Amino acid sequence: MKIPIFQVDAFTSDIFKGNPAAVCPLKEWLPDKMMQNIAMENNLSETAFFVEDNGIFYIRWFTPKAELDLAGHPTLATAHILLNEFQNDNKELTFKTKVGDTLKVTINENLYLMDFPSRPPKRINEIDLICEALGKKPLEFLAYRDLIAVFSNQDEILSINPDLEKLKKIDYPSIVVTSLGDNSDFVSRNFAPKLGIPEDPVTGSSHCELIPYWSKKINKKEMIALQISERGGKIYCTNKENRVLIGGKAVTFLRGEIDLTY
Repeated sequence: MKIPIFQVDAFTSDIFKGNPAAVCPLKEWLPDKMMQNIAMENNLSETAFFVEDNGIFYIRWFTPKAELDLAGHPTLATAHILLNEFQNDNKELTFKTKVGDTLKVTINENLYLMDFPSRPPKRINEIDLICEALGKKPLEFLAYRDLIAVFSNQDEILSINPDLEKLKKIDYPSIVVTSLGDNSDFVSRNFAPKLGIPEDPVTGSSHCELIPYWSKKINKKEMIALQISERGGKIYCTNKENRVLIGGKAVTFLRGEIDLTY
């Protein structure tokens, strides 16, 4: 059996930047263990698999170590592949997740706008281990799916060199650090060693939490965010109360196939 595979740099218009994701179109679902092994072999932060049925794209996402309930950049990458490799001329794509959520991606020229659920984080008590792992004390701690540590400025975010072994002990899939930005509305970085991702270059799904937080904090509905990892990425953000729009560009890096005949 041979499976097409594409690698896309998401949240950027330049190769070697943004966040690389693998996209595997399937005619029918593979066993979960096989998809997990493919994601582990790809060794990217995420691999997306999708199956089309009557114009709806059923999508699943895997890190090298685990399946996710929601993922942004591989969804953006999948929309990019559908538009550019499968000549899908529908400017609005509908995705269904394993847990039954419906995600919409609207294509506006070369910008992909993902309509995702809003996940406003709630304030939580200080966690000493986070302070130790990050080497700094945040202004506040928030949490929804991810743990979010808020700092006072962008320089603090850039200077963080976390102890990844300590972060693995935190009972959250990823740790997001964020602050107001110097040349953007806000900035962030995302560490997910528990999922096999020391630092995620650009994380769409964490903005389901960051957008409602910063929208309320700075009183803006539309914002520009930068994820200031080494590769970096630009995210176009809109707060729509119960939903958020997470926008970005993408570029195809690789086209190939996986050979499972051995």
